[in-house]
Amino acid sequence: MKISRKMKRAATGCLAAALLCTGIINNVSAFNLGSVLGGVAKVGGISWLVTQYGDKINSAINSVMMKEGAGTNYATKVVPIVSLGNKQYIGAAQVIGPSKQVEKVKAVGQIQIAWNSSLFRINGLIPMDSVNPTSFSRVQGVGVSANIDVKI
Repeated sequence: MKISRKMKRAATGCLAAALLCTGIINNVSAFNLGSVLGGVAKVGGISWLVTQYGDKINSAINSVMMKEGAGTNYATKVVPIVSLGNKQYIGAAQVIGPSKQVEKVKAVGQIQIAWNSSLFRINGLIPMDSVNPTSFSRVQGVGVSANIDVKI
């Protein structure tokens, strides 16, 4: 019996949400979301996951930060990370700032720069008003407070 791709996505999304909502994943150490999602969270799946579960992921991050004494009164939101080099969704990020500015953020653009013969690798993270990496404006006054890596 074949399980449709849509059904797999829904099942893994529900599982991830259930884990986040029930507090099973509640410590500061990174968890392996890739193992939970298996092969489902490919490049396009990251955008889908953020759209469906971004609020729950955001709440989980805020709860952990508060528990560790790093809470905030600023607005936060989880958005996809778009690689400005290859135009793919490569993860997610939590942005933080004044609520009017955070509302404008649709994605975080990532620029990777190798410097000094690749001795240093720099990841520039830019809060953007669009998910289109070729046509966006930087949203001023907003920073990135968490980086959510998804193994793809």
